[in-house]
Amino acid sequence: MRAAWLAILLVAGCAKEPANTYQGYVEGEFVYMASSQPGQLVKLAVARGQTVSANALLFELESANEADAVRQAQQQLQAAQAQRADLATGRRPQEVNVTQAQLQQARAEAERLGLQRQRDEAQYRAGGIARAQLDDTRTAASAAQARVRELEAQVQVARLPGREQQMRAQQAQVDAARAALGQAQWKLAQKQVHALDAGLVYDTLYRSGEWVPAGSPVVRMLPPANVKVRFFVPETAVGALAPGRKLQVRCDGCAAAVPATISFVSNQSEYTPPVIYSNATRSKLVFMVEARPAPEDAPKLRPGQPVEAVLQ
Repeated sequence: MRAAWLAILLVAGCAKEPANTYQGYVEGEFVYMASSQPGQLVKLAVARGQTVSANALLFELESANEADAVRQAQQQLQAAQAQRADLATGRRPQEVNVTQAQLQQARAEAERLGLQRQRDEAQYRAGGIARAQLDDTRTAASAAQARVRELEAQVQVARLPGREQQMRAQQAQVDAARAALGQAQWKLAQKQVHALDAGLVYDTLYRSGEWVPAGSPVVRMLPPANVKVRFFVPETAVGALAPGRKLQVRCDGCAAAVPATISFVSNQSEYTPPVIYSNATRSKLVFMVEARPAPEDAPKLRPGQPVEAVLQ
């Protein structure tokens, strides 16, 4: 395309132009709006030629599977958090009450067997019972005391939270579930694409009902800041140009000149026609220069439109 424009500019250059006026054309840096996820296009919210504001909805893809994935991830996170809370609080109060009741019974039995041991020891000293019966009584009393200590320990353990290793493992499960939820929510959000900046909807590439592959653009936009003017200056004039210099852009049909600012000056020269370089053809060397109008003036220009750049 540049070669064709250079040929046009060469022909136009044959006409007498003021020393500070150069032929050029308008170019747009288009933004191709796409989703990272595939899906059927269920809503195209804009039309070609429409001007939209920043964050305006451009299009929406079918998202039933992604919405289900978000709900599943939310439930898994809730389950993991509930398990973490359960580990932190120990056993349920009802379970602790059962163990405490068993402890009371064990204490009562231990007290009864302790009294029985005292009576049997007195009887043994008086010669009323055999040594074997006393040993049985002592063994039963000792077992009852051990049972009391066991149940007391169980009550204490029941009131303790989960072990540190268990808590860390469950916290990891919570973190993993939260990350999965974030990923599912991100995928769901990708099914709706909004404009990053205000601009012109230059073209729409799909229709409602069509399948859109992942990464395939649906809307082509042209923000005002992406409109620029390209023109070419000879070697003798490029040294005086630098980014920031002001100029006026004139075009057929423009009610008034459009102010612009130089944003780029090429460091590489090129030829207007395809010729072999020599000192005789040196005058045909040109350098590309780009200038950008203010965003509020950009809609006055159209990509591909021939213009004149008048340096100030």
